Amino acid sequence: MIFNTADPINIILILAATLLLVYLGKEIKKSKIPLAVLIVHLFVIIMHAIQFVTLSGTATQEVIQVLTSSLLVDFGLVMVSFLAYLWVDDIESKVKNTKVVSNSLDWFWKKV
Repeated sequence: MIFNTADPINIILILAATLLLVYLGKEIKKSKIPLAVLIVHLFVIIMHAIQFVTLSGTATQEVIQVLTSSLLVDFGLVMVSFLAYLWVDDIESKVKNTKVVSNSLDWFWKKV
């Protein structure tokens, strides 16, 4: 069974769920919620990559096209959830006065 993340309705639903969970993590200042979203997106991209490798020899062109577009959407979702995790982790560390491992997002706000 192939979970088609490239379908426009699925993209909207997945993106809405991701943004709502990131917003929840931001509001309660817990970076574990965006981390869980990131782990789920990584699991889905690994699942699609395994399906692509195992089905590429026997699948039709339509199945390969769905898997390829799903992988592209998955990469975008992983990027969004990773940046959201870094952002919420930075917010959480400022509230709790803990040290962040890396200030990876400072280049967004740094004036050149």
